[in-house]
Amino acid sequence: MDFKQLQSFISVVKYKSFTAAAEALEISQPTISTHIRILEDELNSRLIIRTAKSFEITNRGWELYECAQNILKLRDDMLSRWNGTESKVVRLGVSTIPSAYILPEVLPGFGELHKDISFMVNQSDSRNIIEAVHKGTYDIGLVGMKTEDELLEFVEFYQDRMVLITPKTEYFLSLKQQKDVPLKQLLTEPMLLREQGSGSGRSAELFLQKMGVSEEELRVSARMNDQESIKNLVAGGLGVSIVSEKAVQDDVSAGRLLKFELPAELSHRGLYIIYQKEYILKTYVKEFINYLLEYYK
Repeated sequence: MDFKQLQSFISVVKYKSFTAAAEALEISQPTISTHIRILEDELNSRLIIRTAKSFEITNRGWELYECAQNILKLRDDMLSRWNGTESKVVRLGVSTIPSAYILPEVLPGFGELHKDISFMVNQSDSRNIIEAVHKGTYDIGLVGMKTEDELLEFVEFYQDRMVLITPKTEYFLSLKQQKDVPLKQLLTEPMLLREQGSGSGRSAELFLQKMGVSEEELRVSARMNDQESIKNLVAGGLGVSIVSEKAVQDDVSAGRLLKFELPAELSHRGLYIIYQKEYILKTYVKEFINYLLEYYK
């Protein structure tokens, strides 16, 4: 087993194609095939199952993929340090709320203090970011949900809460004036929900479960993966939604939306910094983590 074989395997998994992997690495397809065969022979395991109609990575294949990424990253880090060419780039994976509402607050100030540190930022839903940090794709992640992944450390840096938003109409304004807001009545309105896998969507689901309301009882008018679209559609009158308070602060202040607070004991949720427990974080990555924790202390 050598680095070239591992690089070939990573590329095949990434592109799900021997041909595309060969083009990306600028080597021949037979060479790629030979590398994969040598790995399978040495490990005595099928890594990839190909047919005329399908391409499947086996469980052993995914295990090797994670290990290979870590091995090549360690090699690259070592060469960078020894050659004196290491650049201070934080590989950061972020879910929707941190991407849109946390980074714009913290990165300008951090950048003023640390002009030599830059960021490579990728945005996805919380579940995908957690999986990517688990695989070593990012140095750290910022997400809106916590899992039982024993490989990862979850450090809460921000205390968020879920709120219910509605259009600013006479009907909802009248409900807003009531001393005891009829929450059950609000939940009978057409509902816009986040997609499966998002931290906000998961928090909304947990809140409804605590309220004893199943999704089957809701009048779901749309399920979307974009927070801004949900806010715009609610403002336009399509329905109501349960979202992060952080995401709607400006819209509520500007009078575009109405915000109804939910029971505190049911609606709070954390935003988390995540990283691999056994991975030795670089000094400049730790500096960003400490800055983030101090900013929202």
